[in-house]
Amino acid sequence: MSDLYIYNSYTREKEKFEPLVPGYVGLYVCGPTVSGESHLGHARPYITFDVVNRYLQYLGYKVRYVRNITDAGHFEEEGREAEDKVATKALLERLEPMELVHKYTNLFHWGMRLFNTLDPSIEPTATGHVIEQINMIQDIIEKGYAYEVNGSVYFDVKKYAEHFPYGKLSGRVLDDQLETTRELDGQEEKRNKADFALWKNAPPEHIMRWTSPWGEGFPGWHIECSAMSSKYLGQVFDIHGGGMDLQFPHHESEIAQSTIAHGHAPVRYWMHNNMITINGKKMGKSYNNVIKLTELFSGNHPMLEQPYHPMVVRFYILQTHYRSTLDFSNEALQASERALRRLWEGYEVLKKLNHPGNTEAQDKALDKKVTDWCRECDEFMNDDFNTARVVANLFELVPVINGMKGGQIKLNAISADTFTLLSQTFKSYMEDILGLQPLAQEQGDKLDKVLSLLIDIRKDARTRKDFATSDQIRNKLTEAGITLKDEKDGSVSYTIE
Repeated sequence: MSDLYIYNSYTREKEKFEPLVPGYVGLYVCGPTVSGESHLGHARPYITFDVVNRYLQYLGYKVRYVRNITDAGHFEEEGREAEDKVATKALLERLEPMELVHKYTNLFHWGMRLFNTLDPSIEPTATGHVIEQINMIQDIIEKGYAYEVNGSVYFDVKKYAEHFPYGKLSGRVLDDQLETTRELDGQEEKRNKADFALWKNAPPEHIMRWTSPWGEGFPGWHIECSAMSSKYLGQVFDIHGGGMDLQFPHHESEIAQSTIAHGHAPVRYWMHNNMITINGKKMGKSYNNVIKLTELFSGNHPMLEQPYHPMVVRFYILQTHYRSTLDFSNEALQASERALRRLWEGYEVLKKLNHPGNTEAQDKALDKKVTDWCRECDEFMNDDFNTARVVANLFELVPVINGMKGGQIKLNAISADTFTLLSQTFKSYMEDILGLQPLAQEQGDKLDKVLSLLIDIRKDARTRKDFATSDQIRNKLTEAGITLKDEKDGSVSYTIE
């Protein structure tokens, strides 16, 4: 098998992957900020790095996969005032912050299970590592690269840039940042506009707060990941992943503060997936174009023509290379659904075929084609995890499988070894590496029929003014995680959580 090459966002080159410790890989991926529901845009990094994790394990590596939960102090440097997103959302929803965190963490895990992502080895929370963050901040202050003002602590970016290449990951020039950084809350405290917060002083009305050497406050966003990644993966680790939108300021800041704290850069290979866009715009709350996972799976969103199965969404994401932009459309998702059905049906046919066992291929040209298509799958994955080309090769193999079933191609056209390779390739890639599962359409159809029957019974009860029965049906369905919604036109829609 050929060597694995990864596109390193830091050097902007494909580099041969050589882990720090032979046979072991340390992988860190920035997890969700659990102040709201995960959406389609969030699905891409977690599916992308699930495949990275799966493929590294397929290659025989023992992977320690760390994916954090940001449950406090998500401080954003650009576009808004300094705030704790979790505490702010908790006030809006009239929930205790940890109640809100629990709610949205559970929703996130629910979505990840439906996407068939493997659990990370460790899933640390920001609130569970405040001591580590404070210790790291104190170390950076002692080394002269951070300063305290009015109970807040800022990283001195200008001083750092005198000795280290600040902006190399994101391609940003510090002088431009000094001129273009927006005026935000607390800017007058900073020595330079580009300085970022390691710790923020908490005003009296702030809910989530911790005692620190600088007074009561909450951690900056960037310090959380540096503290947690170094605790569980060491001061230097192999791969750090996340969306391209995190390159600046988040990952750039991680590099700076970790370099000062530990005396060297923290990460050997930086990996960033591209965005999911809608009509060319990044999917995000600021653009008001977010499709939540609950809406995606239920079809209950104005932009959706139908519900989409989690496996269809997973397949839709993997049909495009992770570094390429992926534009959302109903047509693209519907095409992915048809394609996944065809691919999975071919796989099911293959599992039922029995090769006669001949060692010599009857059709040597076909035998070579099948062998090449199978072996190329590993080559494509070794070329920066190119799932798109792997999927294309699997589709090349489907007509051969269907031909064997229909008799147009004899089973002994390819050798027993090639047939074994074909079977192993489909098993490895469909299930183990791409992490796909059957759509189970029949179960979905049965559920739709049962719900339609209950909706009709409830409608009849309302017509007869039997509101007790009507309410009982609605309440029981709600307890089961199914919410009914009475539309203005008299129809009833439902969402499944």
